[in-house]
Amino acid sequence: MRKPKKTLGSAALDRPRDRATTEALMVKAVGHLLARKGFKALGVNAVAREAGVDKVLIYRYFNGLPGLMKAFGRGSDFWPSAGELAGDAPEHFRALPLADRMSALARNYLDAIRKRPVTQEIMAWELIERNQLTADLEDLREHRMVQFFEEFMPESIHHPDFMALSAIVGAAINYLVTRSRHTRFFSGVDLSQDYGWQSLLATIDNLSNSMFR
Repeated sequence: MRKPKKTLGSAALDRPRDRATTEALMVKAVGHLLARKGFKALGVNAVAREAGVDKVLIYRYFNGLPGLMKAFGRGSDFWPSAGELAGDAPEHFRALPLADRMSALARNYLDAIRKRPVTQEIMAWELIERNQLTADLEDLREHRMVQFFEEFMPESIHHPDFMALSAIVGAAINYLVTRSRHTRFFSGVDLSQDYGWQSLLATIDNLSNSMFR
């Protein structure tokens, strides 16, 4: 006889859960569904099944799927926090020259994205599926990065070359990390080895130094 499908909430169906625990289950369910099946499979019923909860709770706790998506996007499991991007010593980061902050941000961002396989899957899905949910996640990410620049690199906001380089570096990291899940080499760079990534970061260092130092 076939075993029932195991979901996030199945192990806890027989014991009471408080609101915080239930909300956490639903937020995790969103990430699992997006990573496995993409945005087309995401819906209230699917999330409820994955989390092992009544779908009514999605409306009660989050006012529906858009609110749940915003909660998912705000979670540090999906996108690196400002503290993570600034490193272990935020005040030290602020004191660095702009070129060095650009290099440090690239390194911290790369480390953060490489540690988030669910985020990688979601970014891959976003390239082929465009809808309101993808737009909401993109808006959240953009808002988080603008907040980071305002807090830790305020002079960069009005520096067109910096913002352009930041866009190029961010897009390259997103694409190459996503690509590295299935492809070892890209333009001769070995994406399966740390030395390959270090060579890319060294080039970013050179670009930052030549443009901003």
